[in-house]
Amino acid sequence: MPHELNDHFKDECGVFGIYMNKPENDTDAARTAFYGLYSLQHRGQESAGIAVSDGSEIHLQKGMGLVPDVIKAEHIASLTGHIAVGHVRYSTSGASSIVNAQPMVFHYLQGMVGLTYNGNLVNAAVLRRQLATYGSVFQTTTDTEVIANLLARYSHDRMEQALSKCMIDLKGGYALVIATDDRLVGARDPMGIRPLCLGELNGNYILASESVAFDTIGAKLIRDVKPGEIVAIDHSGLHSIQYMPSPRKAICIFEYIYFARPDSTIDSINVYQARRAMGRQLARESNVEADMVISVPDSGTSAALGYAEESGLPFHEGLIKNRYVGRTFIQPTQNMRENSVRMKLNAVEEVVKGKRVIMVDDSIVRGTTSKQIVQMLRDAGAAEVHMAVASPPTRYSCFYGIDTSRREELIASTMAVPQIEAFIGADSLHYLSMEGMFNALEGGSASFCAACFSGAYPVPVNGYHPDSSCG
Repeated sequence: MPHELNDHFKDECGVFGIYMNKPENDTDAARTAFYGLYSLQHRGQESAGIAVSDGSEIHLQKGMGLVPDVIKAEHIASLTGHIAVGHVRYSTSGASSIVNAQPMVFHYLQGMVGLTYNGNLVNAAVLRRQLATYGSVFQTTTDTEVIANLLARYSHDRMEQALSKCMIDLKGGYALVIATDDRLVGARDPMGIRPLCLGELNGNYILASESVAFDTIGAKLIRDVKPGEIVAIDHSGLHSIQYMPSPRKAICIFEYIYFARPDSTIDSINVYQARRAMGRQLARESNVEADMVISVPDSGTSAALGYAEESGLPFHEGLIKNRYVGRTFIQPTQNMRENSVRMKLNAVEEVVKGKRVIMVDDSIVRGTTSKQIVQMLRDAGAAEVHMAVASPPTRYSCFYGIDTSRREELIASTMAVPQIEAFIGADSLHYLSMEGMFNALEGGSASFCAACFSGAYPVPVNGYHPDSSCG
């Protein structure tokens, strides 16, 4: 997709798993996984899949597209079993194609395995070469297959022991949910960069990338999987292994800024409340004289509401989002590329005309979309357009499972704030400070990975620079 059509960080991937002790129907696990994935659709829109274990065989349905397009009623009927894992994907490492869609199902010494993964390994290429040297073969370009081959090396062990051994070699940010013939296993990287939480529904345990998946299916959140923890669920219940100590906690800060749904709670922090607090802090720092606050929907709305509360200015819907615009595979003309934002957003002239407007967004990546929106508001008659960004300037690429741009494409890596202000055509531009962001999240910088702002990577990247960085 052309950059101009998608000037945000790309969503990552979403994982889901459930172990049902005594399902009333042999498709209950698959149906529950379907609805769980539906609630995680925002984390990936390129492919989707569900794998279900009946104790001896794993049944799989996956394909390119959104969850309801890939998993239909006739597929659910064939996905019988009591252990289900599901995945929604946006490709970061690995191309966007059916061969790279998940779950990945394979045979190893102990039986069949259904593997789902969210994240990115900074040493995947090194591991792939090492495995290939010892005879491993690869059919995909994903990190997931690297992990599958590592697991196969320890196939004499039970899954959780095999996983704890292979994860000694894994460097990066990741969350894994795995189905075998008799258990559901989940794991989170030692710093907790990628999210994974544990829930319960009628005595059945569930794993998911976000707590909102539990809300959708009527389950309750128990807790987050700890950094460096493996959880295994079987007929006897829940078992936990701290497979390695956690040197520090470094949850991806962009979960709170942009990626996660506002109604999710990640590591005990509600995303909506975090975004609203960042908006309030932004208002304290920017102190702009204006008539109203508007948001760039939907990701900027929570912060805009906080900004309005703190500033005492009214919040209005000055921009309306076309909610039926998703991914498009029709290549637009050059003229349409230049005006592509109008496919997604429209300014309400009756709201903004003659007004001094503060427009709140979650971030600026390349600046092209912000520039078009500012011009759209001016065309609608706005007297002034001030842009307020509820995060610091994004100057560095992510290597842990988010598809950021190359660093040279990030506008804040090559321009100072006054230059960005001039480029997007705003009357003023205000970013949230790093200190203000951490204060809003009620945690020190050691609790989060904010490398995209600071360049301080919690896991060394060793010169790793992918074309894009979930696979």
